[in-house]
Amino acid sequence: MLPIVAPLTFVAMRLLATACLGLLLILMTACTTTPPMNPTGEFVSRDVVLEGKTYRYQVFVPAARFRRGQPPVVLFLNGSGERGSDGVKQTMAGLGPYLRQHADTFPGLVVFPQAPEDTEWTQTAGPIAFATLDAALREFDGDPDRVSLTGMSMGGYGTWELALQQPTRFAALVPVCGGITVDWGRDRSSMNVHSVAGAADPFAAAAQRLKDVPVWIFHGGKDDVVPPSQSRRMDAALKAAGARDARYTEFPDANHNSWDATYAYAPMWDWLFAQRRGR
Repeated sequence: MLPIVAPLTFVAMRLLATACLGLLLILMTACTTTPPMNPTGEFVSRDVVLEGKTYRYQVFVPAARFRRGQPPVVLFLNGSGERGSDGVKQTMAGLGPYLRQHADTFPGLVVFPQAPEDTEWTQTAGPIAFATLDAALREFDGDPDRVSLTGMSMGGYGTWELALQQPTRFAALVPVCGGITVDWGRDRSSMNVHSVAGAADPFAAAAQRLKDVPVWIFHGGKDDVVPPSQSRRMDAALKAAGARDARYTEFPDANHNSWDATYAYAPMWDWLFAQRRGR
């Protein structure tokens, strides 16, 4: 007589095979399931090497639902008070605080280079901004035809400078409390947009080169650091040059800090994200 254990072993083998098949199906399902989408945007830290030196910068990456295609890109240039090498301070004033408040709804990539101490965007810091922008576009697949440029104070000057250096690069410009030329006298060094510094009329020269780029200028009417006349003159020069889309908004009661009001102004974002290079 056959031992009774044989049929039991056969049944056990069938049960084991069924269990293995079920486990395999579970593993296959897990491997093909899309990971959960990030419901909100976030800042990420990055480094870029330029001429043998390493510079830290930040990128705001929007929520996953905004990254199904190539998202629009904003390059932000900090003011003089946020210069340094920590790679963080440039996100603490201007556009950074606005993004933290709207991290779940802001639809674009934002690149935050940091100007080193004792430099300006109109001088040696400019190439750092372009290097970080190029790196972020490659890594996060930003739309090269929807790259906009904005900055505040020193970064407002830098907005004009970088746009003049590469006038076909940007879809739109939003300079905030910046300018083209200012001479503070002996107490502070002069600040000039170098690309047009030698022109008889730097405002007219800048306007001729940038008349095909949509521009929305912002300034505080009571600014006692960078005179609002800088933005008024640039706006007038753009209109005289026949600029296709030149706008100017002056906040009458704002002093130098006109950036908080600018970045909280929803119509500006609607306008900016509607721009496309060369259109």
